[in-house]
Amino acid sequence: MAPLHQLTADHVDLLMRRYSEALASHRTVIDSLNVYPVPDGDTGTNMSLTLRAVVDALPADCDLASVCQAIYDSALAAGRGNSGIIVSQFLRAMAGAWREAVTIDAAGLAGSLEAASVAAYGAVARPVEGTILTVGRDVASAAVAAARRGAALGEVIEEAIEAGRESLERTPELLEVLRTAGVVDAGGKGLLLLLDALAHVVDGRPLPEPPEVAAPLLGDDPHHIGGAGDVADLRYEVMFLLEGADDRIAAFRDRWSEIGDSIVVVGGDGLWNCHIHTDDIGGSIEAGIEAGRPYRIEVTDLHEQAAHTEHVAAPVRTTTAVVTVATGDGVRRIFESLGATEVVTGGQTMNPSVATLLAAVERAPAEGVVVLPNNKNIVLAAQQLHELTDKAVVVVPTVSIPAGLSAMVEFDPEAEAARNGEVMAALAGEVAAGEVTRAVRDAATPAGPVAEGDFMGLSAGDVQCVGGALTTVTCDLLERIVTDDHEIVTLICGAEATEADTEVVADWLAEHRPHVDLEVHAGGQPLYHYYFGVE
Repeated sequence: MAPLHQLTADHVDLLMRRYSEALASHRTVIDSLNVYPVPDGDTGTNMSLTLRAVVDALPADCDLASVCQAIYDSALAAGRGNSGIIVSQFLRAMAGAWREAVTIDAAGLAGSLEAASVAAYGAVARPVEGTILTVGRDVASAAVAAARRGAALGEVIEEAIEAGRESLERTPELLEVLRTAGVVDAGGKGLLLLLDALAHVVDGRPLPEPPEVAAPLLGDDPHHIGGAGDVADLRYEVMFLLEGADDRIAAFRDRWSEIGDSIVVVGGDGLWNCHIHTDDIGGSIEAGIEAGRPYRIEVTDLHEQAAHTEHVAAPVRTTTAVVTVATGDGVRRIFESLGATEVVTGGQTMNPSVATLLAAVERAPAEGVVVLPNNKNIVLAAQQLHELTDKAVVVVPTVSIPAGLSAMVEFDPEAEAARNGEVMAALAGEVAAGEVTRAVRDAATPAGPVAEGDFMGLSAGDVQCVGGALTTVTCDLLERIVTDDHEIVTLICGAEATEADTEVVADWLAEHRPHVDLEVHAGGQPLYHYYFGVE
């Protein structure tokens, strides 16, 4: 085919679909570039899920402004994980730059890439070079330089691709952790597929085939929860009012029919009352966001409701509520005992979407909400919430369960959200947190080489120690973290930690750190044998 010189609405629609396809086919490759061999919020999976939601929101047979508006509106709530959020910001900025255009020429594409890079950096509180941000900036710079020379659309894309590939190869030089692990940045690799999709649309070249990699150890889809059972066993009842154009409701109903039963959508003239039974809370809310603006969102656990048929009083409305992210029945109970109103299931390998977090914020019986992400890969998703709700949302950027629990100690439901946020952030910052898990692949780490199946002790974002025995690694990590200045160690035992293992750890602390008090809790969290916080 002859290369295009301009992009129309149909081309932008095709671009999003081909980018989504490329991310889906390369997902495993990108996931395999995780810097540490820990079960993490897989970059490729998060980016693929983000684009899938954007594509689902694309309108049919619309002009460029409408297509771009759909991308702009859907990308924010679709974002999952750090890289998913960043790529969603990238797409929103590009679509925003195109909304007023009739067609997109070389200069328009270059300008949108430049705007996207600025937006991506703006989405991150502390930008780090050698990441998707660097690759996006270098791509934009090359595109702008080519456009200023009068290059055609295809030439601008080609020079951007070349600059992006060179930038990606340089990421280990800019980020020591990548060099140590022997990989390039996963998010940057995922972003370059957007340029490959652009080249496909403009001159017809095929999308790149992914190289073969080993299947992920956590299964084909780490976000899938097995055992959902028959549709009659669907667990959650989701209800909300929806402000949405009447002509989008048929598609909204179709989307719901794929994920649930007992569907009722009644109304008209832009306002709808919506009800569904489903196992996919996030998907239910995302469908509403694609169709309009859901509000007064209510979610009921039907299984829990059936098990507790006695009357339950309505939740007490307070000045501020807490939405926190955690996994494990024990961890959930601890947060609830400390006053958390909503506990969203999530963490490593299970990064909740913006829409899922938004549903929890809307359910919370308060006008102010403090959000505790408790994982570095969920912080960015939480920071998008203030744009999607009228409530006062304060994100305390906790990156561990112990930090989140410590923050809860001084939570005051009658204080304003901003004041709670200040106090809780200060407490979270005083906690030295540690985690013990197993390596899911062989790798080089700052603590030395690790083999698949080895135990690893992590703290402050680094692997601190490795070994073949759980108790040895746990005690080694405690020895590094617990000092003479500390007074309390909180040990949260995961699903795979045995009483015998915990007793060994307790005995070590009693002998080597007799001045600290030990608090032991059954967390029940998967993947991580122990969380601990030191204060």
